[in-house]
Amino acid sequence: MIKNIFIISIITLTLALSWSCQKSQSDIDREAIAKYISDNNINAVELESTGLFYVIKKAGGSSHPSVYSEVTVNYDGHLLNGERFDQADTIKLYLDQTIYGWKLGIPLIGEGGSIQLIVPSTLGYGTRKIGDIPENSVLLFDVDLILFN
Repeated sequence: MIKNIFIISIITLTLALSWSCQKSQSDIDREAIAKYISDNNINAVELESTGLFYVIKKAGGSSHPSVYSEVTVNYDGHLLNGERFDQADTIKLYLDQTIYGWKLGIPLIGEGGSIQLIVPSTLGYGTRKIGDIPENSVLLFDVDLILFN
């Protein structure tokens, strides 16, 4: 009986240790983003420890959209491997109906501005596969903010 309790305790401890050593999706995304930024010599900034990294290519006007704005944008979306999954020119969107990474990132620029967003999966589509975007994908967007209301 003591031997069985000892074996069960060892198995339980081993399982607990292996689970605690697993990386979270945020950690996996952060490592992938750091490697991408380093490999591509990008001077990106993280937005307030959110995991969203960005590069403002052009600041644009002094007024910025809010999360509730209707925005007209051009954008190009890629995965970290360079594969394009989407692009659009002069498309109108309600910012509050986009992924969380856009809600955080687009208001950083004004009308006429351009930004590159490096969106961790937790601020994108998460564990869902959407079209050609695999689950848990870091997303890259180049966005031109044409105008907003």
